[in-house]
Amino acid sequence: MKFVEKTDKTIAEAISSALRELNTTRDNVEVEVLEEPSKGLFGLFGNKLAKVRVIVKNDPVKKATEFLEKVLDSMKVPAVLETELVNNNLYVEIIGKDVGILIGRRGQTLDSLQYLVSLVVNSGDEDYVRVILDTENYRKKREQTLIKLANKLAYKVKKYKKSITLDPMNPYERRIIHSALQNNPYVGTKSQGEEPNRKVVIFLK
Repeated sequence: MKFVEKTDKTIAEAISSALRELNTTRDNVEVEVLEEPSKGLFGLFGNKLAKVRVIVKNDPVKKATEFLEKVLDSMKVPAVLETELVNNNLYVEIIGKDVGILIGRRGQTLDSLQYLVSLVVNSGDEDYVRVILDTENYRKKREQTLIKLANKLAYKVKKYKKSITLDPMNPYERRIIHSALQNNPYVGTKSQGEEPNRKVVIFLK
């Protein structure tokens, strides 16, 4: 948690001094008044200064966009970021002409970038924010592909009465497989192995 404590003649002046030091604006901070200013005897002796603690709020959108803009700039990939924060879920869409390079083989580059953004966003002591990073609608397309794959393999398990183990997947993709088959009356799913080689097994009930 980033904060400073300042004293000055008035609360407003103390806050202004803190904002200058933190290089931020009033909208991005919380203020705790530690001591109210007061005048001493006859307004001359024992004057008491105002003291405030100014705390920078956690801004996951700002953290994510600043980090991604630096990464994209270093990769020389011109893009625009669209963000939406809903119930501690931060959705970030990268839009541009040559952003396909950010996806990588089976989304590995995109997943790695998403992981780094999540580390940056959750670097403080605030509530955990789940980051969902996407570009060129890759997540939705991948989800549809995995659902089709899950149903196809479930049919094979039922037909040949033999379990099938999929290739290693990240937690997001494993959840899609589990969800797609959770109501299937003939097969069940489970995860086995250790990260990053954890796999989904589809088995006959």
